[in-house]
Amino acid sequence: VQLQASGGGLVQAGGSLRLSCAASGRTFDSYAMGWFRQAPGKDREFVAAISWSGSRTPYADSVKGRFTISRTNAKNTVYLHMNSLKPEDTAVYYCAAGGPIAATQSGSYNAWGQGTQVTVSS
Repeated sequence: VQLQASGGGLVQAGGSLRLSCAASGRTFDSYAMGWFRQAPGKDREFVAAISWSGSRTPYADSVKGRFTISRTNAKNTVYLHMNSLKPEDTAVYYCAAGGPIAATQSGSYNAWGQGTQVTVSS
């Protein structure tokens, strides 16, 4: 599967963005999908994930209540709705595809998109 992330940009603190990740291939609905992010000088960290059915959606504590992950299997697309953005959310955001379980570890994902930059100004 190949992944293409989009929707990043510059936003003021308190604002919102919606990231999209479009997947190629006909087996999208068999994959769990995840969003990770990497800020300058920091390790890549888990943000959110969604199982193939959408029934399981774990979140990092730092984004819980502000971010929502969703997917539309008919469009081979996963979304990350980000509200109440903070400067510490500034990072490159990556989408990833893996097994059916919505894992929080990056090693569980075997396909990665190219990343989209999110910058939150204070």
